[in-house]
Amino acid sequence: MTVPSQEHQPFAHLSAPNAVLYREILRVFARAKERFIVHLRPEEVAAELRRDNDDPLAQALEKLRDWGNLQADADTGRVTSVEDFHRKRYLFQLTPAGQAAEQAIAFYEEAIGRRGVLQSVALGDIAEQVQSLAVLARDEDPDPARVHLLLLSLAERFSSLADNAQAFMASLRRAIDFSDGDVAGFIAYKERLIEYINRFIADLANSGSRIAALLAELEESDYEKLLRLAARREAADAVPDGADAADAYAKAEEAAFSSWVNRWRGLRDWFVSIDVGRPSQARLLRQAAISAIKQLIDAVGLLNERRSGRSDRSADFRTLARWFAEAPNEAAAHRLWRAAFGLTPARHLTVTAATLDEWREVGAATSWRQAPPIRISPQLRRTGSYERRGKPNKVTDRTAARRLLLEQAEREAAETAAARARLRTGGPVLLSELGLLEPRAFRLFLALLGDALAARRPGDTEVKTVTGDGSMEVRLTLVPGGGAVEIHTEDGVLTGPEHVIEITDLVAG
Repeated sequence: MTVPSQEHQPFAHLSAPNAVLYREILRVFARAKERFIVHLRPEEVAAELRRDNDDPLAQALEKLRDWGNLQADADTGRVTSVEDFHRKRYLFQLTPAGQAAEQAIAFYEEAIGRRGVLQSVALGDIAEQVQSLAVLARDEDPDPARVHLLLLSLAERFSSLADNAQAFMASLRRAIDFSDGDVAGFIAYKERLIEYINRFIADLANSGSRIAALLAELEESDYEKLLRLAARREAADAVPDGADAADAYAKAEEAAFSSWVNRWRGLRDWFVSIDVGRPSQARLLRQAAISAIKQLIDAVGLLNERRSGRSDRSADFRTLARWFAEAPNEAAAHRLWRAAFGLTPARHLTVTAATLDEWREVGAATSWRQAPPIRISPQLRRTGSYERRGKPNKVTDRTAARRLLLEQAEREAAETAAARARLRTGGPVLLSELGLLEPRAFRLFLALLGDALAARRPGDTEVKTVTGDGSMEVRLTLVPGGGAVEIHTEDGVLTGPEHVIEITDLVAG
């Protein structure tokens, strides 16, 4: 057996000049190992690569041996003479370090090239498995084997769902960013993709709320009992460490239980929002999917504009700059300027105060033929400039306009204060007891109701929230069996389930 000349560097071949040849050789050994073939001769490697068994191949094998990817053993199986014995013949095989490097590279390439999927079916499976766990949690003596298998299946299904969703969103962002390659294919693909994402969003909203409710039900019961049963069953297969076997089993059980508690926490954080500041991963995924749909639509719109032959503004300005550079003289450049930008001097459009007064008396629908004309001084035609003699125009007095704006602001503030006072309940009341609401009070009520419903988590019957400006607080509680309620306003009738509502004005106290 030959000993490598340096420390193991199984990843050194990736940055070497002949990295492509090294990767091909190592893939040959990896495929051979999958066929349960351990040793390969140089001529066998050459046959797999469909190339000659020449010096570059021999040098590559030697370099891989020096880096620790391959192990070379003397090939004595075909020795028939002393001359054959002294000739260098080797059998090559992957070293443990080389095999570990190949597995790591294969995992990296799979993760980078992975597109991922949105597993709507997995959501249903997870819901059914959590439902089965909830049934077992109510049992006084659940079957440990069934509990363990259910938890293993749940962990595997959830891990697959999370990994695939993350990979899909990453691949979707790459598809949006690099959508310039195959324009026709991308446009044909986008409609099916948007429909696919929409279906997953709907499934995620329905199944996610069901899973969150089931997890809440499980946590109300003794769900840790199920995790302890699974940990105890895993610890039964632990190898005794030292003389005290009971202590080894106890340590293994605690380690397994801690692992299951951590997995359960990950499952809960994925489907259940902790508070307003920490939304669940399912909600974040739903928001990311909705944003991806918008980006897809925007990308397709941009591609359609490019396909229709429209040029962007930067290209127009570059073309115009080239025309200016190619202008034969300054006069041509000035003509190009006037044609391109239309900024010809407009000195003749001087308007006198008397003309403005005449225009104010004419309606906007009056034709320009019937409107008062603009009178231009003959001095402007002769000299090109015009300065009216005498005192300058008076500064326009805007006191009345400012007073009008102030009155309007005060009126709106008073109406808002009246609406806030109208909505203050002074305690819990039924929605049906609110009575007739004025238009401004009704609009404020709709904003409060929207904030409360947006803050309510799936399965909750009561919610308490504060408006974005921190001025009002609303508490909303569903009335079981309360039926439907109608709130009449001048804008229409609002219909919904009966709730108990309490609105507090935090500014007024």
